[in-house]
Amino acid sequence: MSNILRRPVVVRLALKPSLVAARRGISASRAFARDEDVQDQWQRVTTSKSQQRKVNDRPWQRESSNALPKATSHDPSGGDGTKGRLLTTPTRLLKLILPMPFHPEQEYINATEEEKQKWSKRAVEPLALLVHPQQPLSYLERLIQAEIPPMRTKGREKLPELVFRAEAASHAETERGSSSSSGERHGDNVAAYSGLGHEGPDGDSDKARWVRWSSSTEVGDFIRDAARGREFAIGIEGLERELRVAVPSFKDRTFYLRTRLRKMSLQIDQMSRVKKECDLLAHKGAHRLAKGGFAALAGWWGIVYYVTFHTDMGWDLVEPVTYLAGLTTIMGGYLWFLFISRDLSYKAAMNLTVSRRQTALYQERGFDPHRWEQLVHEANSLRREIRMAATEYDVEWDEMRDLGREEVLDVLEKEEEESGEKKKKSSKKEDEDEDEEEEGGEAEPVTRGGGGSEGGRKE
Repeated sequence: MSNILRRPVVVRLALKPSLVAARRGISASRAFARDEDVQDQWQRVTTSKSQQRKVNDRPWQRESSNALPKATSHDPSGGDGTKGRLLTTPTRLLKLILPMPFHPEQEYINATEEEKQKWSKRAVEPLALLVHPQQPLSYLERLIQAEIPPMRTKGREKLPELVFRAEAASHAETERGSSSSSGERHGDNVAAYSGLGHEGPDGDSDKARWVRWSSSTEVGDFIRDAARGREFAIGIEGLERELRVAVPSFKDRTFYLRTRLRKMSLQIDQMSRVKKECDLLAHKGAHRLAKGGFAALAGWWGIVYYVTFHTDMGWDLVEPVTYLAGLTTIMGGYLWFLFISRDLSYKAAMNLTVSRRQTALYQERGFDPHRWEQLVHEANSLRREIRMAATEYDVEWDEMRDLGREEVLDVLEKEEEESGEKKKKSSKKEDEDEDEEEEGGEAEPVTRGGGGSEGGRKE
């Protein structure tokens, strides 16, 4: 009877480990399911974050219109949407517009054919970049690499390498450029340049000789050399075709410079007329003042003559008066030149009277001398830049076409010569001061040495 009563206890004790194991299995399965849910949720979050990061890091992948951005200067590509453009801006920067042959959802640049078939034919909008002509091509390469998808190689991501190519001078161009304007012929080791750019004659770009340029070359130098052809190419690793960019010509590169020069020329023309009239009146006033001084001296001579020989006063009274009047005039003139702190000369007196009269006339006519100097300085700076660009592109610049009138050219050349003379005088004066300081510094130790030797001799 006791054995029968003990069996359920044994059965319960035997079933207890199996129940514990079952409960542990259920809890483990539930934990695994929770881990899978968390992993799926994390994957969805990271995927959305990576997509958002891709959109933020690659602005050209954002959804927007596919129209090319509006350009303020001439379109060198002629409206071809498959070709890039290099535009000039009002500043010294260049705007590079590249067509992006990628899909907005493309994650790698070397996508498979199956992935390409899944995508639609919709392409991304063109990419606009601002570069300075003095920046190297490596800087432009980094900008483009930051905007294109990475490259997948052996399960790893890498930035695709870029290659910049330009058309080399053909044999015909070398023969055409072998003779200069003076008739002198040069050999094949002299490069031929042309500023026509996209305005040049049409040619087969596939048959052209292309040269790879170093990434350390400045953008401005690369564009000037590429101007002998109509376009240059940008090769991207992993992309089947190259990106062609139309090369700007000399007119395109100097478009805004010449526009600013025309506007300044109109202002200089108007202000030069007012300045010329004021200067003429000031010089006439100074000459009238000089003539008035001569008339006063002649009148004084006549008074002395009349009082001396035609009155009862005689020379005994006129002599001390004349002496004192002359001495007073000399003392007054001496004090006046000491006050103005200038050279005691007729030219200094004339310049002082003319400058004072000019200042009064300028204020009366509303002429601003500081504005005038600023305009002339900026116009001459623009002229120098355009001339440098014309020299680099090997073209002739018609200066009178942009200046408008010969009077403006004469004014600018005159001011440029005067500023050059002032710079030479200031540099010469600085050199003389430096020489005097060096001579004074060298004379001191010699004097000290001489004194010591004399003292030694006396002893």
